[in-house]
Amino acid sequence: MKGDSFRNRRNGFETMDGGAQKAPPKFGTGKIAVIIIAVIIFIFLGMNATYEIKEQEQAVLITLGRAQAVTEPGLHFKIPFIQQVRKVNTTIQGFTIGYDSDTNETNEDESLMITSDFNFIDVDFYVEYRYSDPVKMLYASQDPLEILKNISQSCIRTVIGSYPVDDVLTTGKNEIQAAIREMILERLSVQDIGIQLVNITIQDSEPPTQEVMEAFKSVETAKQGKETALNNANKYRNEQLPLAQAEADRIVKDAEAQKTERINEALAQVARFNAMYEEYIKNPAITRRRMFYETMESVLPDLKVIIESPNGNTQTIYPLESFTDPGRYDTSESGNGSSDSAANTGSGSASGGLNSSPSRTSAADTTDESADGGSGQTSAAQD
Repeated sequence: MKGDSFRNRRNGFETMDGGAQKAPPKFGTGKIAVIIIAVIIFIFLGMNATYEIKEQEQAVLITLGRAQAVTEPGLHFKIPFIQQVRKVNTTIQGFTIGYDSDTNETNEDESLMITSDFNFIDVDFYVEYRYSDPVKMLYASQDPLEILKNISQSCIRTVIGSYPVDDVLTTGKNEIQAAIREMILERLSVQDIGIQLVNITIQDSEPPTQEVMEAFKSVETAKQGKETALNNANKYRNEQLPLAQAEADRIVKDAEAQKTERINEALAQVARFNAMYEEYIKNPAITRRRMFYETMESVLPDLKVIIESPNGNTQTIYPLESFTDPGRYDTSESGNGSSDSAANTGSGSASGGLNSSPSRTSAADTTDESADGGSGQTSAAQD
């Protein structure tokens, strides 16, 4: 009857039991607990059905063991308990090799290396990387970061071992970094573990002990001194070479000018000789006498004539210029008669063979006459 009444009320009918009202049925504690659990489960499922991907982040959606990359940032949905999500940070990260970044202490197991010239050296590196493929990063290897670190150490030791210690310490760092980076990229492309090398840099390189460091400093100081000396020598060379070249050019030009002058002079003498020879052929005696006169004209002005008489007396005849320029010749004579000899010479010049020589040609004639007759000149001198 109770069941009929309840069904009638539910269907909108009233019971025929005289209109008596009955109390509504009460819910039990079990039903309330079930409702609460259902609400909690619904909220939990709702929260696990969504996930968010931030910038510089990628996710791997795993559906029943099958991985799929999700690269778009924003809010995404998944099936709870069936799909799982693992997020991967794709920003540039880094780690150190050879020292501890927190304490800045050297790790000799990683930093101590040997160069091609068998010298030990401590070299510190910083490696920058990023995850390029999150699926391969999670499933291609167990620890891709450790693999990258081992590959980096192997490549570093290989490249450092092929360079001398001077290059590692000073000028070869950029070349060494580039060679290490290329080698690591080649090996990572073979491994294909979803991690990408961004850059590798040498943080520091120094000898392992203080004594070796001092020795390297001394060597470096000597090298700097050598470079300074070479630079000074090159500077001096660059200064002197143009001067020497200019001097050489000047000497060559002077030689060429002298050459041209000598050639022109020789040609002129040849032309003069040819012209004189032509005149000589026409009249040899006159030409020969004229040549004698010209020669005497050039000789007699500086000629001192000494005349000796048969009795042993001597007389000196000076050019006329010696009387007009007393400082040119020394008029004092040793031997027979100094002043008297000069006076006799003057008188002889006035009355003798030179008194009739107002010109150089007349003096040449007198000399010619004295060459023709020595006795006449001697008698004139005695008179």
